[in-house]
Amino acid sequence: MGDILDDFVRQSRETSDSVEHFMTISESDKHWQARREFILRYFAEYERRGEIESLLGLSMVYANHVFLGCQYNEVVLKKVKKMAEGIEIEDAPQFTTRDEIMKRSHQ
Repeated sequence: MGDILDDFVRQSRETSDSVEHFMTISESDKHWQARREFILRYFAEYERRGEIESLLGLSMVYANHVFLGCQYNEVVLKKVKKMAEGIEIEDAPQFTTRDEIMKRSHQ
């Protein structure tokens, strides 16, 4: 049992270390921690399928939507929101979309 646990810890540490190089120079620690958690959740699955670039793209969509208020294709955004369920971000910014502003001005 100890060998299995040691192997699991070693693999987890290796995965965590390998993900660190995906942080971009422009990311704040807060931004990176959320995106890192997103990546780590799905890293093994996407690596097994040879789709790490897709995962990194989805992680950027997630982070840009949460931290910058960027809008994306409805299907992609729905997928990313589902993947990110349970990721806690303290003091996440709140954005008002152009459509929400326009709706209010016409009431």
